[in-house]
Amino acid sequence: MKVKIFFASIITLILCVASFGQTAPAKVGLADITSEMQMHVCKNDERLDAAKSLFKRMGAADDDLKVEDFGKVQNLTITKKGRTDETVIIGAHYDKVSEGCGALDNWTGLVIVANLYGTLKHYQTEKTYIFVAFGNEEAGLFGSAAMVKAIPKEDRDRYCSMINFDSFGFAYPQVMTNTTTRKMAKFADDLAKEIQMPFHEGPIGGADADSSSFVNKDIPAITFHGLSNKWPEYLHTSKDKIENVKPESVLMGYNFGLLFVSRIDPGPCGMFRK
Repeated sequence: MKVKIFFASIITLILCVASFGQTAPAKVGLADITSEMQMHVCKNDERLDAAKSLFKRMGAADDDLKVEDFGKVQNLTITKKGRTDETVIIGAHYDKVSEGCGALDNWTGLVIVANLYGTLKHYQTEKTYIFVAFGNEEAGLFGSAAMVKAIPKEDRDRYCSMINFDSFGFAYPQVMTNTTTRKMAKFADDLAKEIQMPFHEGPIGGADADSSSFVNKDIPAITFHGLSNKWPEYLHTSKDKIENVKPESVLMGYNFGLLFVSRIDPGPCGMFRK
């Protein structure tokens, strides 16, 4: 797995630089991911502050980080302005269930999102990006639902898409199709074939993710995960802890996510709409 991931990571970096047409920032490595995974905490009431610390590690200033309070739920957001106000949301939930430490579900996703912020802030992008750590996903997608509800209906067309990362640590990036719009899943499939990365798309029965909140309001969205068929033994159990996370899976989630973003950035805002 390590050899294939290293190979795919190099291809991803080269293709991202070519897509953005600019000098690449320092590359994210396995040691970075491993260190950032250690920043997770096991108590829900400490995870919002831990998420802030993670984004600060990526260079975010205190004034850049906004806590959006919707009463029963709080989201952490940071915005990277582009040449246009066409907007892409990149998110992961920071909360966890009572069992385990939430390392797999979903500190892994948050590490990916924070690193995407840390990389993309160095580029002049066409689109504006909002990076979000969603609260109360486990209780019913409350954070993402509150965010999309706050977007005025007349403004939804400029929200091009939403990219969600939820639960890595076992495998290469895959797509959860029951929470994803078809055109975005097809785009990811084609991209994986291009770099010869093992890839699978399919539903996860009985599961949901924050991308659904956006799909339900006609904003194209996708959920990437890095799970295998053994995930029921670990997620939402006492086994969801740091020693069961393969950091290579998290790194590949970041690399593939960066490539995915680099390809949609210059495209039309409506490229994934019906």
